[in-house]
Amino acid sequence: MSTAFENIAIMGNPADAAAVETVAIAVDYLNKSGVQVIVSEQLPAPQPPASHATTEDTALPKAADLVISVGGDGTMLYAARNASAHGVPVLGINRGRLGFLADIRPEEIETGIAAVLDGDYLSESRMLLQAEILRDGATLHSGVAINDVVIKRRETARMLDYRTVVDGVFMNTHAGDGFIASTPTGSTAYALSVGGPILEPSLDALVLAPICPHTLADRPIVISGRSTTEVEILNNHDTDADVSGDGELIGHMRTGDILRIVAAERKVELIHPPGYNYYSVLRSKLYWGRDRRAPQPEQD
Repeated sequence: MSTAFENIAIMGNPADAAAVETVAIAVDYLNKSGVQVIVSEQLPAPQPPASHATTEDTALPKAADLVISVGGDGTMLYAARNASAHGVPVLGINRGRLGFLADIRPEEIETGIAAVLDGDYLSESRMLLQAEILRDGATLHSGVAINDVVIKRRETARMLDYRTVVDGVFMNTHAGDGFIASTPTGSTAYALSVGGPILEPSLDALVLAPICPHTLADRPIVISGRSTTEVEILNNHDTDADVSGDGELIGHMRTGDILRIVAAERKVELIHPPGYNYYSVLRSKLYWGRDRRAPQPEQD
């Protein structure tokens, strides 16, 4: 088979038995297709044994033309962050619950991968966020995120007080459980659960959304994707905060620290099988256009 993807890396959740089983199926099919396969060393060896190399996750995309993620959206985000550092596209096989990002169902592995290897696929570029925690002007911690950067109060039941500044202009002071800065990709994740809007993935925009605000008038807002957002922790009984990117801890903040959030210079390329449509995904995952009074099919 002649394909642009001659070297394919596979990442997955080693703690998920269904994902591990699916990895074995994918490796077997790729071996038969004549492509070189590299598998995350965190995953157990496929049974029966297959022909492939293994390496650590951070180095996995270096020798690959395509990364295949096997698991839920969390695994997809993890794989995409690693792949984006090397400019390698990502294709997802869904073994999770919702699957906003991972497109191929387990029963579609052969047909889906075959189409991609034949060049029959859709490709799109998605924004990443770059986050830096600053103390006295120096960077303490930094990280990138595909979905969102989140600030949450740390080890306390007290509210977190903070102020937001966008492009050097004061926006608001807040009190509540925390704050979310979301990409369009992440607008269907945590930001949606706190009342944020859904953004079409190609938009150059961000959602800024407070978490459980003390004031009901403190609402989510959409800003330009080219803006710089700064969040400063204010003094309130020494309440500290944790900062995470896509659910992974970036670092801690204390009074006076500033979190700076901008669109990252790099982006991630997502590969979709034929027939992919974003609005179809929304209809499927959010039950748009369905009569909720009627029995619904069980979700994988």
